[in-house]
Amino acid sequence: MRPAPQTEPERVEPEAMARRLAALADAKKADDIVALDMRSLVGYTDFLVVCTARNERQAKAIHDDVHLRMKRDHGMLPATVEGEVEGRWVLMDYLDCVLHVFVSELRDRYRLDVLWAEAPRLELELQELRDSA
Repeated sequence: MRPAPQTEPERVEPEAMARRLAALADAKKADDIVALDMRSLVGYTDFLVVCTARNERQAKAIHDDVHLRMKRDHGMLPATVEGEVEGRWVLMDYLDCVLHVFVSELRDRYRLDVLWAEAPRLELELQELRDSA
């Protein structure tokens, strides 16, 4: 029996990926979703998507759904995932975009939005994105 042929992941432009990650988090009821355009500030990613989960269980559910949908819909797996076991701060690194899912206590502590205040915010039309998620 021959293994299934490997297919290349679908190329998703960084801004579209940031919007997709935001929509998927929103579909799982994440709060305070922000997408920061990091292209002029850092070399390691184009966008940070930051959101808040009400608790660890919701953070894990957001991780699980994002992982499943990005793999199924785009053939993409994150290069790195951290914190999915504890669920207090889950980081999913898709290289061009990094998704941070915080419980509110840790979001308040690390304040990535404030740390990167000079980064332009991507306007997210989450209702439109919900319809496509």
